[in-house]
Amino acid sequence: MSERCIAHLDMDAFYVSVELRRRPQLRGLPVIVAGSGPRAVVTTASYEARRFGVGSAMPAARARRLCPEAVYLAPDFAYYRQASSEVMALVRGCADSVEMIGLDEAYLDLTGLPAPRAEMRRLAIQIQRETGLGCSIGIGPSKLVAKVASDAEKPRGFVVLTRRQACERFAAAPCGLIPGIGPKTAERLRNCGLDTLGRLAAAPPAEVAAAFGARLGAALQSRARFEDDAPVTQERKVVSESRETTFDYDIAGLEQLQPILSGLVEQLCQALDRQHRRGRTIGIKVRLDDFSTHTRARTLAEAVSSADRIGPVALELLRRFSPPRPVRLLGVRVAGLEARRSESAEQLTLAL
Repeated sequence: MSERCIAHLDMDAFYVSVELRRRPQLRGLPVIVAGSGPRAVVTTASYEARRFGVGSAMPAARARRLCPEAVYLAPDFAYYRQASSEVMALVRGCADSVEMIGLDEAYLDLTGLPAPRAEMRRLAIQIQRETGLGCSIGIGPSKLVAKVASDAEKPRGFVVLTRRQACERFAAAPCGLIPGIGPKTAERLRNCGLDTLGRLAAAPPAEVAAAFGARLGAALQSRARFEDDAPVTQERKVVSESRETTFDYDIAGLEQLQPILSGLVEQLCQALDRQHRRGRTIGIKVRLDDFSTHTRARTLAEAVSSADRIGPVALELLRRFSPPRPVRLLGVRVAGLEARRSESAEQLTLAL
Protein backbone atom coordinates (compact mmCIF):
# COMPACT_ATOMS: atom_id res chain seq x y z
CA MET A 1 0.00 0.00 0.00
CA SER A 2 1.43 3.40 -1.00
CA GLU A 3 2.22 5.98 1.67
CA ARG A 4 -0.42 8.61 2.17
CA CYS A 5 0.00 11.83 0.27
CA ILE A 6 -1.83 14.82 1.71
CA ALA A 7 -1.83 18.41 0.46
CA HIS A 8 -2.81 21.52 2.40
CA LEU A 9 -3.82 24.52 0.33
CA ASP A 10 -3.90 27.89 2.07
CA MET A 11 -4.91 31.07 0.28
CA ASP A 12 -2.42 33.92 0.76
CA ALA A 13 -3.81 36.86 2.80
CA PHE A 14 -7.19 35.77 1.47
CA TYR A 15 -9.53 38.60 2.49
CA VAL A 16 -7.05 41.28 1.45
CA SER A 17 -6.30 39.49 -1.82
CA VAL A 18 -10.00 39.32 -2.64
CA GLU A 19 -10.32 43.05 -1.91
CA LEU A 20 -7.33 43.81 -4.16
CA ARG A 21 -8.98 41.87 -6.95
CA ARG A 22 -11.67 44.54 -7.15
CA ARG A 23 -9.35 47.37 -6.09
CA PRO A 24 -6.19 46.71 -8.14
CA GLN A 25 -5.05 50.30 -7.59
CA LEU A 26 -4.20 49.31 -3.99
CA ARG A 27 -1.68 46.60 -4.95
CA GLY A 28 1.71 47.14 -3.35
CA LEU A 29 0.25 49.26 -0.55
CA PRO A 30 -0.22 48.23 3.09
CA VAL A 31 -3.89 47.20 3.22
CA ILE A 32 -5.72 46.09 6.36
CA VAL A 33 -9.20 44.57 6.53
CA ALA A 34 -10.73 45.50 9.87
CA GLY A 35 -13.85 46.91 11.45
CA SER A 36 -14.05 50.56 12.44
CA GLY A 37 -15.31 50.36 16.03
CA PRO A 38 -13.07 50.98 19.05
CA ARG A 39 -12.99 47.24 19.78
CA ALA A 40 -12.59 46.06 16.20
CA VAL A 41 -9.84 43.58 15.36
CA VAL A 42 -7.82 42.99 12.22
CA THR A 43 -9.34 40.32 9.98
CA THR A 44 -6.23 40.10 7.83
CA ALA A 45 -3.44 42.32 6.53
CA SER A 46 -1.48 42.45 3.29
CA TYR A 47 2.14 41.36 3.40
CA GLU A 48 3.15 45.02 3.02
CA ALA A 49 1.26 45.80 6.25
CA ARG A 50 2.66 42.75 8.03
CA ARG A 51 6.15 44.22 7.71
CA PHE A 52 5.01 46.85 10.22
CA GLY A 53 4.05 44.12 12.72
CA VAL A 54 0.34 44.07 11.91
CA GLY A 55 -1.30 40.64 12.24
CA SER A 56 -4.68 38.95 12.27
CA ALA A 57 -6.77 39.28 15.45
CA MET A 58 -4.75 42.33 16.54
CA PRO A 59 -6.86 45.23 17.86
CA ALA A 60 -7.48 47.59 14.97
CA ALA A 61 -6.49 50.55 17.15
CA ARG A 62 -3.03 49.04 17.65
CA ALA A 63 -2.73 48.31 13.93
CA ARG A 64 -3.43 51.97 13.19
CA ARG A 65 -0.63 52.98 15.54
CA LEU A 66 1.80 50.53 13.94
CA CYS A 67 0.85 51.40 10.38
CA PRO A 68 -1.04 54.71 10.21
CA GLU A 69 -0.47 55.04 6.46
CA ALA A 70 -2.28 51.79 5.66
CA VAL A 71 -5.51 51.62 3.68
CA TYR A 72 -8.26 50.28 5.96
CA LEU A 73 -11.19 48.40 4.45
CA ALA A 74 -14.32 47.10 6.17
CA PRO A 75 -14.86 43.32 5.89
CA ASP A 76 -17.27 42.10 3.20
CA PHE A 77 -17.87 38.46 4.07
CA ALA A 78 -20.52 37.89 1.42
CA TYR A 79 -17.93 38.78 -1.20
CA TYR A 80 -15.32 36.57 0.49
CA ARG A 81 -17.71 33.59 0.52
CA GLN A 82 -18.33 34.07 -3.20
CA ALA A 83 -14.58 34.11 -3.90
CA SER A 84 -14.12 31.04 -1.70
CA SER A 85 -16.73 29.18 -3.73
CA GLU A 86 -14.81 29.94 -6.92
CA VAL A 87 -11.57 28.62 -5.44
CA MET A 88 -13.04 25.52 -3.82
CA ALA A 89 -14.81 24.50 -7.02
CA LEU A 90 -11.37 24.24 -8.64
CA VAL A 91 -9.91 22.44 -5.61
CA ARG A 92 -12.63 19.79 -5.62
CA GLY A 93 -11.81 19.01 -9.24
CA CYS A 94 -8.38 17.73 -8.21
CA ALA A 95 -9.19 15.09 -5.62
CA ASP A 96 -12.03 12.85 -4.49
CA SER A 97 -11.47 13.69 -0.80
CA VAL A 98 -11.36 17.39 0.01
CA GLU A 99 -11.80 18.84 3.51
CA MET A 100 -12.55 22.56 3.64
CA ILE A 101 -11.31 24.49 6.65
CA GLY A 102 -13.05 27.84 6.71
CA LEU A 103 -13.18 29.90 3.54
CA ASP A 104 -9.50 29.86 2.62
CA GLU A 105 -8.01 26.47 3.50
CA ALA A 106 -8.47 22.88 2.35
CA TYR A 107 -6.85 19.49 2.74
CA LEU A 108 -6.72 17.16 -0.27
CA ASP A 109 -6.01 13.42 -0.12
CA LEU A 110 -3.79 12.75 -3.13
CA THR A 111 -2.89 9.18 -2.21
CA GLY A 112 -2.60 7.05 -5.34
CA LEU A 113 -2.38 9.97 -7.78
CA PRO A 114 0.37 9.34 -10.36
CA ALA A 115 1.94 12.83 -10.09
CA PRO A 116 0.57 14.69 -7.05
CA ARG A 117 3.21 17.44 -7.10
CA ALA A 118 2.54 18.29 -10.73
CA GLU A 119 -1.21 18.24 -10.06
CA MET A 120 -0.85 20.72 -7.20
CA ARG A 121 1.38 23.04 -9.23
CA ARG A 122 -1.21 22.96 -11.99
CA LEU A 123 -3.95 23.76 -9.45
CA ALA A 124 -2.05 26.78 -8.06
CA ILE A 125 -1.60 28.13 -11.60
CA GLN A 126 -5.27 27.51 -12.40
CA ILE A 127 -6.45 29.31 -9.25
CA GLN A 128 -4.26 32.30 -10.08
CA ARG A 129 -5.40 32.37 -13.70
CA GLU A 130 -9.14 31.92 -13.09
CA THR A 131 -9.64 33.82 -9.82
CA GLY A 132 -6.68 36.18 -9.65
CA LEU A 133 -5.78 34.85 -6.19
CA GLY A 134 -2.56 33.29 -4.95
CA CYS A 135 -2.11 30.32 -2.66
CA SER A 136 0.54 28.34 -0.81
CA ILE A 137 0.64 24.55 -0.87
CA GLY A 138 2.28 22.02 1.43
CA ILE A 139 2.51 18.31 0.66
CA GLY A 140 3.39 15.53 3.08
CA PRO A 141 2.39 12.11 4.42
CA SER A 142 -0.10 13.63 6.89
CA LYS A 143 -2.33 16.62 7.46
CA LEU A 144 0.07 17.90 10.12
CA VAL A 145 3.13 17.86 7.88
CA ALA A 146 1.17 19.35 4.97
CA LYS A 147 -0.25 22.17 7.13
CA VAL A 148 3.12 23.23 8.57
CA ALA A 149 4.73 22.93 5.11
CA SER A 150 2.14 25.24 3.53
CA ASP A 151 2.95 27.93 6.11
CA ALA A 152 6.72 27.65 5.70
CA GLU A 153 7.33 29.82 2.65
CA LYS A 154 4.33 32.12 2.23
CA PRO A 155 3.28 33.73 -0.03
CA ARG A 156 3.15 31.54 -3.14
CA GLY A 157 4.95 28.77 -1.26
CA PHE A 158 5.23 25.20 -2.50
CA VAL A 159 6.90 22.88 0.03
CA VAL A 160 7.06 19.08 -0.03
CA LEU A 161 8.31 17.29 3.09
CA THR A 162 8.51 13.80 4.52
CA ARG A 163 7.87 13.37 8.23
CA ARG A 164 11.62 13.06 8.91
CA GLN A 165 12.37 16.16 6.84
CA ALA A 166 9.73 18.10 8.79
CA CYS A 167 11.35 17.02 12.08
CA GLU A 168 14.75 18.20 10.88
CA ARG A 169 13.59 21.45 9.29
CA PHE A 170 11.50 22.60 12.27
CA ALA A 171 13.57 21.16 15.14
CA ALA A 172 14.57 24.68 16.26
CA ALA A 173 11.07 26.13 15.82
CA PRO A 174 8.97 27.06 18.85
CA CYS A 175 6.40 24.49 19.95
CA GLY A 176 3.58 26.89 19.09
CA LEU A 177 4.30 26.25 15.41
CA ILE A 178 2.29 23.05 15.70
CA PRO A 179 -1.50 23.37 15.31
CA GLY A 180 -3.12 22.41 18.58
CA ILE A 181 -0.31 23.72 20.79
CA GLY A 182 -1.73 27.03 21.91
CA PRO A 183 0.01 29.95 23.61
CA LYS A 184 -0.67 28.76 27.17
CA THR A 185 0.61 25.24 26.51
CA ALA A 186 3.64 26.64 24.66
CA GLU A 187 4.40 28.86 27.66
CA ARG A 188 4.17 25.89 30.03
CA LEU A 189 6.52 23.96 27.76
CA ARG A 190 9.00 26.86 27.78
CA ASN A 191 8.88 26.95 31.56
CA CYS A 192 9.88 23.27 31.52
CA GLY A 193 12.85 24.03 29.27
CA LEU A 194 11.07 22.56 26.23
CA ASP A 195 11.13 25.65 24.07
CA THR A 196 11.63 23.98 20.66
CA LEU A 197 10.01 21.11 18.83
CA GLY A 198 13.32 19.24 18.80
CA ARG A 199 13.66 19.45 22.58
CA LEU A 200 10.05 18.42 23.11
CA ALA A 201 10.35 15.45 20.75
CA ALA A 202 13.57 14.21 22.40
CA ALA A 203 12.58 14.79 26.03
CA PRO A 204 12.22 11.76 28.32
CA PRO A 205 8.52 10.80 28.25
CA ALA A 206 8.39 10.59 32.04
CA GLU A 207 9.57 14.21 32.30
CA VAL A 208 6.84 15.47 29.98
CA ALA A 209 4.21 13.26 31.64
CA ALA A 210 5.14 14.65 35.06
CA ALA A 211 4.31 18.16 33.86
CA PHE A 212 1.34 17.46 31.58
CA GLY A 213 0.02 14.02 32.50
CA ALA A 214 0.70 10.81 30.62
CA ARG A 215 -1.98 11.24 27.96
CA LEU A 216 -1.39 14.90 27.07
CA GLY A 217 2.37 14.50 27.38
CA ALA A 218 2.40 11.62 24.90
CA ALA A 219 0.16 13.57 22.51
CA LEU A 220 2.43 16.64 22.66
CA GLN A 221 5.53 14.60 21.91
CA SER A 222 3.77 12.78 19.10
CA ARG A 223 2.82 16.10 17.51
CA ALA A 224 6.39 17.38 17.94
CA ARG A 225 7.57 14.32 15.97
CA PHE A 226 4.97 15.12 13.27
CA GLU A 227 3.14 11.84 13.87
CA ASP A 228 -0.40 12.16 12.60
CA ASP A 229 -2.85 9.74 11.01
CA ALA A 230 -5.97 11.93 10.96
CA PRO A 231 -7.99 11.30 7.80
CA VAL A 232 -9.08 13.86 5.25
CA THR A 233 -12.83 13.96 5.71
CA GLN A 234 -14.95 15.01 2.77
CA GLU A 235 -17.66 16.51 4.94
CA ARG A 236 -17.11 18.69 7.96
CA LYS A 237 -19.86 17.84 10.41
CA VAL A 238 -21.36 21.15 11.44
CA VAL A 239 -22.76 20.53 14.89
CA SER A 240 -23.63 24.13 15.75
CA GLU A 241 -24.19 27.55 14.26
CA SER A 242 -23.82 30.82 16.12
CA ARG A 243 -23.86 34.58 15.75
CA GLU A 244 -22.33 37.04 18.18
CA THR A 245 -21.30 40.67 18.38
CA THR A 246 -18.81 42.63 20.46
CA PHE A 247 -20.10 46.06 21.35
CA ASP A 248 -18.14 49.24 20.77
CA TYR A 249 -19.18 50.26 24.27
CA ASP A 250 -20.44 48.14 27.16
CA ILE A 251 -24.22 47.87 27.31
CA ALA A 252 -26.24 47.61 30.51
CA GLY A 253 -29.93 46.78 30.85
CA LEU A 254 -32.16 44.11 29.33
CA GLU A 255 -34.20 46.71 27.44
CA GLN A 256 -31.13 47.47 25.30
CA LEU A 257 -29.84 43.91 25.03
CA GLN A 258 -33.08 42.21 24.01
CA PRO A 259 -33.48 43.84 20.56
CA ILE A 260 -29.81 43.15 19.81
CA LEU A 261 -30.30 39.49 20.70
CA SER A 262 -33.40 39.36 18.49
CA GLY A 263 -31.33 40.71 15.59
CA LEU A 264 -28.70 38.04 16.14
CA VAL A 265 -31.41 35.38 16.19
CA GLU A 266 -32.68 36.62 12.82
CA GLN A 267 -29.17 36.40 11.32
CA LEU A 268 -28.69 32.92 12.75
CA CYS A 269 -32.00 31.66 11.45
CA GLN A 270 -31.29 32.99 7.97
CA ALA A 271 -28.07 30.96 7.98
CA LEU A 272 -29.89 27.84 9.18
CA ASP A 273 -32.47 28.33 6.43
CA ARG A 274 -29.76 28.53 3.75
CA GLN A 275 -28.15 25.36 5.15
CA HIS A 276 -31.50 23.53 5.49
CA ARG A 277 -30.59 22.69 9.07
CA ARG A 278 -32.25 22.83 12.45
CA GLY A 279 -31.22 22.07 16.03
CA ARG A 280 -32.60 21.22 19.44
CA THR A 281 -30.22 23.05 21.79
CA ILE A 282 -30.45 26.85 22.00
CA GLY A 283 -27.85 28.80 23.92
CA ILE A 284 -26.68 32.31 24.65
CA LYS A 285 -23.20 33.66 25.37
CA VAL A 286 -22.64 36.77 27.47
CA ARG A 287 -19.27 38.35 28.14
CA LEU A 288 -19.32 41.00 30.86
CA ASP A 289 -17.14 44.08 31.21
CA ASP A 290 -14.82 42.18 33.56
CA PHE A 291 -14.18 39.73 30.67
CA SER A 292 -15.95 36.85 32.45
CA THR A 293 -17.90 34.73 29.95
CA HIS A 294 -21.21 33.08 30.82
CA THR A 295 -23.30 30.64 28.79
CA ARG A 296 -26.83 29.39 29.26
CA ALA A 297 -28.61 26.74 27.16
CA ARG A 298 -31.87 24.83 26.87
CA THR A 299 -32.60 21.66 24.89
CA LEU A 300 -36.02 21.35 23.28
CA ALA A 301 -38.05 18.22 22.59
CA GLU A 302 -37.80 18.80 18.83
CA ALA A 303 -35.39 20.47 16.45
CA VAL A 304 -36.23 24.01 15.33
CA SER A 305 -34.85 26.58 12.90
CA SER A 306 -37.23 29.54 12.82
CA ALA A 307 -36.87 32.83 14.65
CA ASP A 308 -40.31 32.50 16.23
CA ARG A 309 -39.18 29.27 17.91
CA ILE A 310 -35.56 30.15 18.73
CA GLY A 311 -36.07 33.81 19.68
CA PRO A 312 -38.35 33.34 22.70
CA VAL A 313 -36.07 30.67 24.18
CA ALA A 314 -32.95 32.81 23.74
CA LEU A 315 -34.66 35.86 25.22
CA GLU A 316 -35.89 33.87 28.20
CA LEU A 317 -32.35 32.57 28.83
CA LEU A 318 -31.09 36.16 28.77
CA ARG A 319 -33.82 37.36 31.15
CA ARG A 320 -33.12 34.56 33.60
CA PHE A 321 -29.39 35.26 33.55
CA SER A 322 -30.07 38.99 33.97
CA PRO A 323 -26.48 40.20 33.47
CA PRO A 324 -25.23 41.62 36.78
CA ARG A 325 -22.70 43.90 35.02
CA PRO A 326 -22.49 45.79 31.73
CA VAL A 327 -22.17 43.48 28.73
CA ARG A 328 -19.22 43.50 26.31
CA LEU A 329 -20.29 40.66 23.98
CA LEU A 330 -23.59 38.94 23.26
CA GLY A 331 -24.19 35.82 21.19
CA VAL A 332 -26.75 33.13 20.35
CA ARG A 333 -26.15 29.54 19.29
CA VAL A 334 -28.09 26.53 18.02
CA ALA A 335 -26.42 23.14 18.53
CA GLY A 336 -27.16 19.52 17.73
CA LEU A 337 -27.81 20.42 14.11
CA GLU A 338 -29.48 18.01 11.72
CA ALA A 339 -30.73 18.21 8.17
CA ARG A 340 -34.15 19.77 7.89
CA ARG A 341 -36.62 17.76 5.89
CA SER A 342 -38.53 19.50 3.15
CA GLU A 343 -42.18 20.32 3.71
CA SER A 344 -43.22 17.77 1.07
CA ALA A 345 -41.20 15.05 2.79
CA GLU A 346 -42.82 15.83 6.13
CA GLN A 347 -46.25 15.73 4.53
CA LEU A 348 -45.44 12.38 2.95
CA THR A 349 -44.37 11.00 6.32
CA LEU A 350 -47.61 12.17 7.90
CA ALA A 351 -49.61 10.69 5.06
CA LEU A 352 -47.97 7.33 5.57
